[in-house]
Parts: sequence; structure tokens; C-alpha cells
Amino acid sequence: MIVDAHVRLGQGREVALEADTLLTTMDRLGIDAALVAPGERCIAYDNDEGNAYVAEAAARSDGRLIPYAVANPWRGAAAVDDLRRAYDAGARALNVDSVLQGFDLLDGLVDPLLEFAREVGWFVYVRTGTPPSALPLPLASLARRFPDLAFVMGRSGATDFWIDAAPALRHAPNVYGDTCYAPWDTVLSELARDPEIGASRLVFSTDAPYTVPDAELGRVVDWPISDAERAEVLGDVVRRLLG
Repeated sequence: MIVDAHVRLGQGREVALEADTLLTTMDRLGIDAALVAPGERCIAYDNDEGNAYVAEAAARSDGRLIPYAVANPWRGAAAVDDLRRAYDAGARALNVDSVLQGFDLLDGLVDPLLEFAREVGWFVYVRTGTPPSALPLPLASLARRFPDLAFVMGRSGATDFWIDAAPALRHAPNVYGDTCYAPWDTVLSELARDPEIGASRLVFSTDAPYTVPDAELGRVVDWPISDAERAEVLGDVVRRLLG
């Protein structure tokens, strides 16, 4: 089973993706399910609107689209209320983007959202790769403060901070890497052969609509690893994170 661990739906600043187009692409590529977050504006500001949008898309998808929940932590207790409504509407994980939402991963602002995620059994996707507030090593430090909560290191620091992906994964065993953008002959192979990381700490994502999904899936399919390892990366790991 192939599960895309991260897609954004709706209108972004430079890209857009609607659910019907996503499902058509998934059918063509043989992707069984995808976790979907709303677009940039709704991550940064109109959280309730974004959560309702992806929940509705998921409800119309016959179980193939799985909604993330978003909330800007600057809203304090109201942000947790946003997450609770999203949970009631079917959200299965928390999506965090500290650049769009304007905070530092280690300043404590996001902690109440992480505590809610832990309470309801969600994992947390955190986009990385943009300095200074969204980098792999600070995420690993944050994850060590929440050892019973799983984190996906979105984009694995792509591209300038790929060098920090392996140290971050070694530093925090509850952090999982993300394959998007990463060439298998350098970044992914380093992560897979590291005895402290391995394929069971990696999840496949296309990060659509910012990428070409065919290329993202093709890179993992062409990657010279065992079939068992490939199955872990393409879906088994994220399915375990979803419970």
C-alpha cells in the first residue's frame, strides 16, 4: 500500500491543487491514500476554513484522503479549540509550519498544540528547510522534549539543510525523515544505511503541488533497497504512525 504523507490542497501563492486533480494523479500513479493539509493562507491564518476544506475533501474521497489539522499557535487556547473541532471532523494528524505561522520551534509557543496531539494520538508533521525557524536540529531538540510523540521532519531539511537530517534523526528517535526532494544516491541512501536510522524511519511524500509527483514516487521506486524496506518507506511507516 502506498501512502503519500504530505500534500497541500487549495490555492497557494504560486501553486494550486484541488482534490479531484489529486485523486486522478493518485489513480494514475497507484497511490492508495494521501494525507492532506490546506494551503498556505489557511495554515497561516484561516485555520478553521482550511480544516473544514480538507475535512470535506476527505469525506468525499472514500477514505483515500486523510486530513491534517492546522492551527496557528499565536492564538493560544483558541488554537487548541481549532484542533479539537478538526479532530471531531476527522483529522488524523497535526501539521505545523513555523515559517508561515511565525514562531520558533523552541520558543514554547507550539507546546499546547503538541500536548493536544499527544492527548488524541496524532503524529506531528513539521516542515523544515527554511532558516532560522524551521530546521532539522531544532526540531530534534523539540522532539526530545516530547519523547512519546512522533514527528515527521517534512522535506528533511531540503535543500540547504539536508546535511542536518541524519544528525537530527540520530538525536531524536521519535523523528521520521521525509523522502521528498531527496536524491536516493546521496541523502536517502545515507539515511537508510545508518544503523541508527534505516528505512523504518523514513516516509514517502510527494509534497504536491510543489513537486512533480511522478518524479517523487519514481525516485523511491528506483531506489536500490530491498522490497521490504521499500514497503516500509512507501506506506508501512506512516500507517503505523496513523495507528
